Amino acid sequence: MSKNNNMQLIAGNSNRALAEAISAYLSVPLTKASIRRFSDMEVFAEILENVRGMDTFVIQSTSYPANDNLMELLITIDALRRGSARRITAVIPYFGYARQDRKTGGRTPISAKLVANLITAAGADRVLTLELHAGQIQGFFDIPVDNLNIAPVFLPELTKRFKDEQLVLVSPDVGGAVRARGMAKRINADIAIIDKRREKAGVSEVMNVIGDVDGKVCIMVDDIVDSGGTLCNAASALKAKGAKEVHSYVVHGVLSGGAVARISSSEIERMVISDSIAATEAVRVSETIEQLSVAPLIGEAIKRISEERSISALFK
Repeated sequence: MSKNNNMQLIAGNSNRALAEAISAYLSVPLTKASIRRFSDMEVFAEILENVRGMDTFVIQSTSYPANDNLMELLITIDALRRGSARRITAVIPYFGYARQDRKTGGRTPISAKLVANLITAAGADRVLTLELHAGQIQGFFDIPVDNLNIAPVFLPELTKRFKDEQLVLVSPDVGGAVRARGMAKRINADIAIIDKRREKAGVSEVMNVIGDVDGKVCIMVDDIVDSGGTLCNAASALKAKGAKEVHSYVVHGVLSGGAVARISSSEIERMVISDSIAATEAVRVSETIEQLSVAPLIGEAIKRISEERSISALFK
């Protein structure tokens, strides 16, 4: 429970349920605001309470529809700045455009940097986010960025469910090996890595499994699942190498197109995702996919920012 009377929480429309859960954790009611569309779909934001001198937190994932939700965030930040808020923190549980963190070819953008510039120019004083796709995105900002680790949410549930099993934490690609290694170290588990070759965006081919998975329960850990193709191919490769079971823990469930059906019919017995992105109806009714809430983690981080206390202490 927060004791800071100057804290105000403003919810965008991208994930109202998560914002309400954070509000409940902090015992701080959501500030009254109207974020709506004109007839031509322009975004309009009006803060309906006084924010002058307040420590404000705008809770908004830039998930589908990414551009609409990003504009909501920017315009709400601008409204708070013009309302003389003392500090504005953009709380972005899922940071869209994070996969565009480098040039992938000639004449291609680095869109994550552009979005960072937009958020800063709108008037944000700092950013609070969860498991950025690439850690270096923090350096795209000229304001403080707190990038939360998902371990305090996933590991207690994982260790409780699989306490009697021999676990291997698996990174579905080489780039995620640091995440898998960090989580494995906390629970004294082995790791494995899927070596894959991606021929083009949205299409992946599993090439090899690096590590011993024979007879073990494999836990694939990743930051984003979109189409689900990579994870499904990786699960097939793990089973072919003798894995006893394959489960997946993924932070951000983008799950576009037919991803839910693809995962449900794959070798993945169970997928756990966070609620950083609002669940679609397909996710809610799926028997394969479960959600864990990140509201306590984000709520605690918000409280610590407001009280000028350490956030890194949450992960020691």
